Amino acid sequence: MEENEMKRLSAIVLAFAMVLCFAAYAPAYEAYKVKVEHKGGNVTPTQAMDMWQKDKKNVHIVDVRTAPEYCFVGHPTMADHVPYFLWTGELKKSKGKAKYNLVTNPNFKKELLARYNPKTDTLIFMCRSGKRSCLASKVATDAGFDPKKIFNMMGGFEGDKIKCKFSAYKGQRMLGGWKNEGMPWTYSVDPKKAYAAK
Repeated sequence: MEENEMKRLSAIVLAFAMVLCFAAYAPAYEAYKVKVEHKGGNVTPTQAMDMWQKDKKNVHIVDVRTAPEYCFVGHPTMADHVPYFLWTGELKKSKGKAKYNLVTNPNFKKELLARYNPKTDTLIFMCRSGKRSCLASKVATDAGFDPKKIFNMMGGFEGDKIKCKFSAYKGQRMLGGWKNEGMPWTYSVDPKKAYAAK
């Protein structure tokens, strides 16, 4: 085989391998999808930041993760903390693995109504990757907030895990999310924004 033919064949094989890798990777790159149906809207972290920038008085980013997540993983600098679930302080075993024992926050709806005005405020709920924020959106609309002013932040704070078996980052939370989009975040806890358990 001549050298030119060998180069051409190598280029074709490389292109084919790249197409196969992309085809395997593309379905895994669904960073922004709605995880639970709800009556409110859905926004990306960038859209949430834009909304907050335009109306800081009436647009609130509400972090609904647990207190340990809010404190130790970090949170958006402007986020209020109203956890949807509370950690009991105990671990439970599920399928041979230790998991945090979580209970639904009995004051969640009451806390939303105490902190925010259903007539004027827009709430953007955020969790780790976008499931609890959908559940929080449901509670808010059931509490009387206008569905047009309630949003789930898709991708959450950390984003989704990469599932592509070809990726060096497989299993890491690098698909979308507030941190991965480079939005401002902190570990500092502002007592005015932090959740005070009742």
